[in-house]
Amino acid sequence: MGRRVLQSKFTVSRLVASVGLALGLAVLVGIPGAFAQSGNDHPQDQKPQASSPADLKENQRKADEFTEAAQALSGGPAGNPECVWLGRRVVQLMYRDDLDTAFRHLDLYDRFGCPGGHIQASFRCLTRFVAQIDDKVPNSLNNHVHTCWINPDAKPQVAAAPAPAATPAPAG
Repeated sequence: MGRRVLQSKFTVSRLVASVGLALGLAVLVGIPGAFAQSGNDHPQDQKPQASSPADLKENQRKADEFTEAAQALSGGPAGNPECVWLGRRVVQLMYRDDLDTAFRHLDLYDRFGCPGGHIQASFRCLTRFVAQIDDKVPNSLNNHVHTCWINPDAKPQVAAAPAPAATPAPAG
């Protein structure tokens, strides 16, 4: 009987030691993560990098586009900055066949009280410009979407067809 008591004491002590070892390992594994999170570099405390002249030009161009849209569409909410931004993104995403993302943006567009008919008219306008949109030209799609957003009735300019060559009169 004394032997059984000794065996159970050793079994219990092995169990306690293995649980203690597991807890110790868990603490050791978690310590580096805790130290990594307690650093002093907080992203919100860092000063933003100075913008390059190209970034400033791009931001100014975007601001000018919003101002232009607000002036051109002064008759309704389609000229509001949030409607312009979301609406143009929806039209671009529809053009690129990313309909799932377009519908998520469209939900936000509707939530802001923006007119759904303007999306339809702008996309219809964009389909007229498909032949002129070139993926190799920077901002080609963006520029056409902006043009159609401001004026959904815009039509592509038709290049003047060359005059047919004079055909010689048949002899005889």
